[in-house]
Amino acid sequence: MKFLPLILRSLLRKKTRTVFTILSIFVAFILFGYLAAIDSAFGLGVDLVGEDRLILQHKVSLVQLLPESYLRRLEAVDGIIFVTHCTWFGGVYRDPKNYFPQLVVQPERYFKMYPEFLLPEEQLSAWLEDRTGAVVGRATAQRYGFKIGDRVPIQGTFWRLADGGSTWEFTIRGIYDGAEDGTDTTQFVFRYDYFDETRVASAKGLVGWYMLRIRDPERAPEIAAKVDAMFANSFYETKTTTEKAFLRGFANQIGNIGAILTAVLAAVFFTILLVSGNTMAQSVRERSSEFAVLKTLGFSDGLVLLLVLGESFALSVFAGLAGLATAWYLISLGDPTGGVLPIFYFPPEKLVTGLSFIILLALLSGLFPAIQAMRLRIADALRRS
Repeated sequence: MKFLPLILRSLLRKKTRTVFTILSIFVAFILFGYLAAIDSAFGLGVDLVGEDRLILQHKVSLVQLLPESYLRRLEAVDGIIFVTHCTWFGGVYRDPKNYFPQLVVQPERYFKMYPEFLLPEEQLSAWLEDRTGAVVGRATAQRYGFKIGDRVPIQGTFWRLADGGSTWEFTIRGIYDGAEDGTDTTQFVFRYDYFDETRVASAKGLVGWYMLRIRDPERAPEIAAKVDAMFANSFYETKTTTEKAFLRGFANQIGNIGAILTAVLAAVFFTILLVSGNTMAQSVRERSSEFAVLKTLGFSDGLVLLLVLGESFALSVFAGLAGLATAWYLISLGDPTGGVLPIFYFPPEKLVTGLSFIILLALLSGLFPAIQAMRLRIADALRRS
């Protein structure tokens, strides 16, 4: 620590250059934080899903429906301990731009299948007493100002009422929260029994897909193959995958967002590496005579190397940590898109990645100038000066 004042004075030798380098690194790590949050949002919480859940859908595509009668048959399969089903509704609230996922579910079974969705018992009881009731996630409730007791009209785009109408009305009976930061709290869910008795007769008794909880996650491939074999050569053949694979495939329909964001991030950090590396290289060249004097006074080559690396670390660590902290704070304020992204938070594991980038940036930008300073010969430096 006794050399810290010397390191700081060296950095402040060219204040304007140092400030602009710090700002460049600072902005780069803010961008890193937002890209990490966006990547998690488009990943739909894949890393947080239960390893003991499987998704069973129609073999052709997710939009093809399955018989509701499959539920009892699935419950009898060895290794499956719990089953429920879900159906995509896909309606519009006031304006097509107001998007949030609407799902038709079995109330008690759905929240038992997903314990990460936290719904107070009294709200669940109120929902069970109201066939036209609905439960909404905290993020969507805050985005649209939904409160318990509100009547919410949803315009059906695919599903029609039996009387030919297209406007479905629901009463908010509960608002659920997420057990973790990455839990999806954007869903709007309502009851399957009401939905099935109210929709057009031609679709009665059909559901979108099934969620299966299994006893042993290591048996997932075996159980999936057994289930699909049960319904082979029927009118409703199935395809069963892990929930993680299902969500990843759903997210990839948008595009390989992870690869796109990685490419953007790589370009940004390569540019910042050039900026910070150039700053350190110029600083060493301008101070070659000063390093010669230090060596004359008894500073070893190794100590000179550490002094230059210390400057690089001080520059990168200060700017990088400030950028990460600012990104974390800004992201904690909420989704800047107004709730369009289903999940928006700074994943803790990405913070570790950010810290690793800081160290790597400090090493790469400072190592070559430090080696140059270490190898500097006193006579050559004084002659050039």
